[in-house]
Amino acid sequence: TSRQLLAALPELGKVSRGQIAALAGLAPYNRDSGKWRGRRFISGGRSCVRRVLYMAALAASRHNPELKVFYKRLKEAGKPSKVALVATARKLLIHLNAILARHFKKTSSNTCL
Repeated sequence: TSRQLLAALPELGKVSRGQIAALAGLAPYNRDSGKWRGRRFISGGRSCVRRVLYMAALAASRHNPELKVFYKRLKEAGKPSKVALVATARKLLIHLNAILARHFKKTSSNTCL
């Protein structure tokens, strides 16, 4: 999973959390027009990344204590299972992006030219 993400998203750790979510296709898209408010959905982005993150979120929502609580809270709020899993996948991606950003920040400050 990590190899697939690093290969498909070389921008990990180098862009903001909103940008990385959009690149992966996990950012909600509004279908609004004037006063009419349509549904929110995810689209675009890299489908291979979205598939990998969805399966990782499925496992994490059952076995990772922090994400299990997050998923459960969304379900109790009345969200459908797929919506809760996509939110969990986005949370995983944003967490990974933050970890890699911290790593790049540390290694770039120690580099001598």
